[in-house]
Amino acid sequence: MLTSCPGGLKGGLASGSKPNSVNIGNVSTTTGLAYNKNGFQVDKKFTGQQTGPNLVFIEGGRFTMGSLEEDVLGLHDNIERTVSVQSFYMDETEIANVHYLEYLYAVQKDSTQDFYESALPDTTVWRNDLAFNDPYVEQYLRFPGFRMYPVVGVSWKQATDYCVWRTAAVNNNLASAPVSKSKLTKKPAPGAVASATAPRANTNARLTIESGRVLPSYRLPTEAEWEYAAKAMIGTQQQDENQVNQRIYPWDGPSLRESSGKGRGTMLANFKRGRGDYAGIAGKSNDGAIITAEIYKYAPNDFGLYQMAGNVNEWVQDLYRPLSFQDFNDLNPVRRTDKEDKESRYDSKNNQSLITNKVRVYKGGSWADVAYWLAPGSRRFLDQDSATATIGFRCAMISAGTNR
Repeated sequence: MLTSCPGGLKGGLASGSKPNSVNIGNVSTTTGLAYNKNGFQVDKKFTGQQTGPNLVFIEGGRFTMGSLEEDVLGLHDNIERTVSVQSFYMDETEIANVHYLEYLYAVQKDSTQDFYESALPDTTVWRNDLAFNDPYVEQYLRFPGFRMYPVVGVSWKQATDYCVWRTAAVNNNLASAPVSKSKLTKKPAPGAVASATAPRANTNARLTIESGRVLPSYRLPTEAEWEYAAKAMIGTQQQDENQVNQRIYPWDGPSLRESSGKGRGTMLANFKRGRGDYAGIAGKSNDGAIITAEIYKYAPNDFGLYQMAGNVNEWVQDLYRPLSFQDFNDLNPVRRTDKEDKESRYDSKNNQSLITNKVRVYKGGSWADVAYWLAPGSRRFLDQDSATATIGFRCAMISAGTNR
């Protein structure tokens, strides 16, 4: 028998107020039937998407995407254009060695030996026949002194697999915690563990997405999201919406040094200062690191994100094409592997180009890069199965239900 609410269409709402996604009321505005009494369930305790572990909310908006630096290499692959990005979440830090070791432990326990071996970072990226970096090969990933240093030697494919596992691990952990005591009232999404290789955490109870207690999937950020978050053009408008002063780096001004305070003169990021100069001199090592630095080493940008310039480059979702700026969508732009374009057809036909359907964009500059690559608009590419000692990653997540 169908049941309607005596309170009418306004049931559960304050007088004069309209229902919204958080406060939906007690009855359907289109049928007048009461929720949760006829089989159709609506979680009226839903208060909006909660912030997942290590994530920072990035309010979306319009920005000028592209390189503001002189194109010294003549690539012309990131010409300035205006795009808009939906609000999203991003890791406040790069994924550290201890985070990746946590993943490897879970993989070794719950997955196949083949997948465990495929998930291992390539520690030989530190090896160089003309440099004595041998200790890093054995020590960098696993020695406790490097726990909070960014993981490197991870390919784009490995980073993507980590995102799948992390989604399952976070949601399963939240599912096992009492809802009333958990800061994150989310449970595992069915699609979050839909990988043939990623391990599944054990749980008997799974809630649906409609329950409102499931975090969306962790993933790599798109190039546009990463660049928008790095520039952090928040609170920079002058009287109107025009942001007349663009940022070359993730901080104000053209300088790479702190301009005031006790740290005046010290570097704002971990990068290669010049030929053979990775940190300065003893007693004045003012970028604080010969190789990588800990993930919280430098001050965050205006969005609260650490190390968006220097330390390690970071993988993003996008397939690399030098002409993406010409045909990107201007809302939430991304370049996918299934995008058919003249460039990809040319590459497959002639089989002579490094630009294939397996090359991915990485951004941000690293401890071994000169300052030019610290600008958020700069971009480079590498095969998705390759890894280096200068590339790491961080994750992102959709902000579900926001209008901006």
